[in-house]
Amino acid sequence: MTAPTPQRAPDPVSFMEAFRFWLKLGFISFGGPAGQIAIMHAELVERRRWISERRFLHALNYCMLLPGPEAQQLATYLGWLMHRTWGGIVAGALFVLPSLFILVGLSWVYIRFGDVPVVAGIFYGIKPAVTAVVLHAAHRIGTRALRNRWMWGIAIASFVAIFAFDTPFPAIVLAAGLVGHFGARRWPLVFALGGTHGAQGTAHGPALIDDDTPTPAHARFSRLHLAQVLGAGLLLWLLAMLALVAAQGWQGTLAQMGWFFSKAALLTFGGAYAVLPYVYQGAVDTHQWLSGAQMIDGLALGETTPGPLIMVVAFVGFVGGWTKAVLGPDALFLGAALAATVVTFFTFLPSFIFILAGGPLVEATHGKLGFTAPLSAITAAVVGVILNLALFFAYHVWWPRGFAGPVDLPSAVITLAALVALFRFKVGVMPLLGVCALAGLALTLLR
Repeated sequence: MTAPTPQRAPDPVSFMEAFRFWLKLGFISFGGPAGQIAIMHAELVERRRWISERRFLHALNYCMLLPGPEAQQLATYLGWLMHRTWGGIVAGALFVLPSLFILVGLSWVYIRFGDVPVVAGIFYGIKPAVTAVVLHAAHRIGTRALRNRWMWGIAIASFVAIFAFDTPFPAIVLAAGLVGHFGARRWPLVFALGGTHGAQGTAHGPALIDDDTPTPAHARFSRLHLAQVLGAGLLLWLLAMLALVAAQGWQGTLAQMGWFFSKAALLTFGGAYAVLPYVYQGAVDTHQWLSGAQMIDGLALGETTPGPLIMVVAFVGFVGGWTKAVLGPDALFLGAALAATVVTFFTFLPSFIFILAGGPLVEATHGKLGFTAPLSAITAAVVGVILNLALFFAYHVWWPRGFAGPVDLPSAVITLAALVALFRFKVGVMPLLGVCALAGLALTLLR
C-alpha cells in the first residue's frame, strides 16, 4: 500500500488489508512494548494515517491502565475500532501467534540441545545481558513512575516486602492499589498520572479515523454489548477449564496451568517484568514446572523473539508440559506444545475481554483520578519488584554455585558492559543480546 497524500484522508481500509498489516506486525514487533508501540505509531499514524495522533494516544492511555501487555491490547483496540469485534480479535491474535510458534520451536531446541556447547555458549552470554536489561527496565519505569517522595516510598516498601519477607506479588499489588485509592483522596496531585506515551502535537495530515471522526456505532456504549462480551469471555474461560479438568482432573498439570496463568494475567500491571516474580514463585517454587536457571533462559528467549515479553509464559508452559509429560512419555513434544498453547490462551483471554468490553467506556473513564490513582501507586511498587528480580538474576548468573562458590567473572564483566551499552550508548536490546551471545559463545569455545 502506498502512503496517502497529506492533503486528503486515506481510502477506507478493507478487512484483508488490515489482516495483512497485523500479520506483518506480529513478525516484526521486536523491542518490547516501547518498540512495538513506536512501530505502530510510525505505521498507523505517520505513514498510513489510519488513525490520528490524538485518537492513537487516547487508546494507548486506556491500555496503559489495564493489566496485560499494552502493545497487544493497543493492536486489539485499533483493530476493533476499525473492523468491529472480529477486527480486534484478528489484530490481537496475530500479535501473539507468530511469537507462540517461534517460541515453541526454540523451546524444543533448548530442551533437546541445551547442553550442546554452541547452544550453552550462546546462553552463557545472553544471561548476563538479560540481567542488565532488567536493571535498565527498572530504571526506565522508575524515571516515569517515581515522581515524588511518596512514590519512592512505595517502591522501597515493595522491594523490602518481596526481598526481605518474600511477600506474594498479588499482596504487594493490592496494598499499593489501596494506598493509591485512599491517598488520592487526601493528596490528589501526588497520585495523578503524568505525561503521555508518545509524540504530541505532530500534524501528519488527515487520518481515516481523525480527531473529529464520529464514534462508529459498534464503539458506542451499550449495556447489552457489555453483558454479551463479558458473558462470552467467561463462557470461553469456563469451557476451556472444564475441558482440561475433564481430561486430567483439577490437579492435572494443564488445569493447574490454566488456573495459575488466569490469575497471572490479572496481575501484569507495569508490564511483563512486574509479573515475572509471581510467575517464578508459582512455576518454580510451588508447581516445579521448571527450574530457576531455566526461567532465566526462558526470559532470554523471550527477549530475542517478536511479540509481547509476557510470551515467556509459553516457554514456561512448554518446559512444564515436557517435564510433567502431560500427554505421556511417548508424546513429549505434543504435550509440551499443548501446554504452551493452553498457557497462552489463559494469559491473553482477559486482554481481549478488557478491550472488547471496555472500549466503549474509554471516554467515560479516561482522566478520572479515582480510576488512575491506584495504577500510579501500583506502577511505583512495580519498580521495587523489578529491582528485586534483577538482583535475583544477578545472583544466579554471577554466583552459579551459590555465594559459597566463586564469582563468575566473565558473566559479571558482560553484565557491566551491557549496562554501559544500555545506559551510556542507548544500544537496542536485540543488537545487545546478539553481541553478548557471540561473546558467550567465544568464551565457551575457548575454554
